[in-house]
Amino acid sequence: MMAAPLKVRSNQDSSFGVGHRMLRGVWGIVWLVAFRPTPRPFHAWRRFLLRLFGARVGREVKVYQSARIWAPWNLTLADSAVIGPNVDCYCVVPITVGEQSTVSQYCYLCAATHDFEDPDFRLMPGPIILKDQVWLGADVFVGPGVTIEQGAVVGARSSVFTDLPAWKVCLGSPAKPHRDRIMRGASDAGSG
Repeated sequence: MMAAPLKVRSNQDSSFGVGHRMLRGVWGIVWLVAFRPTPRPFHAWRRFLLRLFGARVGREVKVYQSARIWAPWNLTLADSAVIGPNVDCYCVVPITVGEQSTVSQYCYLCAATHDFEDPDFRLMPGPIILKDQVWLGADVFVGPGVTIEQGAVVGARSSVFTDLPAWKVCLGSPAKPHRDRIMRGASDAGSG
């Protein structure tokens, strides 16, 4: 005899408290009426709104108006970081974007998934860390618990499920190091 299949309860109530959900609701309204409709160059205003909701935002950060931030209080953007158009930051837990790092258009930074083998479909969060001078090309997916080391480049439409090493060009799904990232015009001290 076959055992009856388990039922997955994927429509469970939120594991987040009422206060958390209310704050996200207020943020959603602010995003809709004061963040999203702003003109493209109004980065200072959007930095202000993100800081108002607890984001740690450095100098000269650019966050485009169509970027979606799930919980700003879990977002850290170092100096000169860029969050491009239509980026989705699902920051259930902390997401950190390092100095001079760029998250290009349509990227999805996903700091949580669900345990699909658990009948309760339990949330499984994991922080995402992009170190300094990282560049995510267009439409890159980064999964929970991933660290991308300094200077790494992730090619367009790649999917990142594990940590990536420093100063490598990484491609594919899953993304893997393809070659070294070599900066043209870099010279050794004392040469010339």
